[in-house]
Order: sequence, then C-alpha cells, then structure tokens
Amino acid sequence: MLNVYFHRQIRREKMENNNKKSRRDFIRSGTRLSMLITLGAVGALAAKNLTAEKYVWQIDPFKCTQCGRCATSCVMTPSAVKCIHAYDLCGYCDLCGGYLKPDANQLSTAAENQLCPTAAIQRKFIEEPYFEYVINEELCIGCAKCVKGCTSFGNGSLHLQIIHRICLNCNECSIARLCPSQAISRVKASKAYLVKGSFTKDGKA
Repeated sequence: MLNVYFHRQIRREKMENNNKKSRRDFIRSGTRLSMLITLGAVGALAAKNLTAEKYVWQIDPFKCTQCGRCATSCVMTPSAVKCIHAYDLCGYCDLCGGYLKPDANQLSTAAENQLCPTAAIQRKFIEEPYFEYVINEELCIGCAKCVKGCTSFGNGSLHLQIIHRICLNCNECSIARLCPSQAISRVKASKAYLVKGSFTKDGKA
C-alpha cells in the first residue's frame, strides 16, 4: 500500500510540474509572438517611410502669370511663396525692371521709386554700371510685382517659388486651387524646385 501511495504522489507531482511547464511555455511563446508582431509592424512602417517619397507643391515659373494670388490666397501669413533670383539670367542692370517702378519720377533708390511694397529687394553696387539684387525672404510677401516687372523689362531672372521649409504642404493647396494658369502642381520632393537659369523652357540646360 505504501508503494502505491508513493507512486501516486510521484505521478501527481510530475503532472503538476508538467502543467506548470506547459503554462510557462505558453506564456513565453505568447510573449515572443507578441514581440515579433510588434517588431514586424515597426519594420513595415520604417520600410514604408523609406520607400514612399514625399510630395510637395511647386510653381512652374514658365506658366506663372504673376496674378498676385500667391500673396493673398496662401494659408500662411505672409505667404510661403517667395521671390527667388536666378543670378545666371540677371543682367545686373542699373535700371532694373523688377526693382524700380516703370513710372518712377526719378531713377533713384528712394522708397517711392521702388516697385516692391515691402522693400524686400535690396541692391548692392558691384561696379559701374552693374548692381546685384538680393531678396530679403522675411520681407517678401509673394506679390509678384517684381517678377512682373522683371519679366516685362528684363531677362525674367526674378520668379516665384514655394519655400518648403515654410510651407505647411496642405493636402489641397489653396493657391493652386485658384491659380488661373495652373502653374502650381504636386511633385516629388526630390524635384521640389524649378529655378530659372538652371534650365530652359525646352528642358535644355
């Protein structure tokens, strides 16, 4: 009888140990599976971020008609659209059509003779008769008055572009929706800027 009792006791202990081991293995395997699922999700997200290229808004300077809507229709105040200067095209003229009003009383740098309403264009004397024109981005409101003047009376080196470190990159650009010449479009971030001087309308540098 005593042997039978011991045998039963040993068998019970083995069963209890097996049950404990099974529960422990189940918990371990469940934890491992959960970690694998989490890591897989993180990996998939990282892979998506690496492969999916960001898209941004861009102005085609050849389509732009300098309508002035970039200054008034952007959700940013002042606008995320700024004038940029393609120095390769600039003639460094003393009588700059983008800097001076065409009907200025005097050809001087007085505020009343400047075309830009915020004095965002600053000019620096290089040598007679050449001047360099620099855009103060913080003062520029994207009104395109200088661009219109430069296009009408100069080489068109002044043009507008969306500055992406300022732009909120809205899903639907409020300026693009109202642009009469459809000059604003969504492009890959790797091709974010079209700059005059580095290309021509025909695509030849």
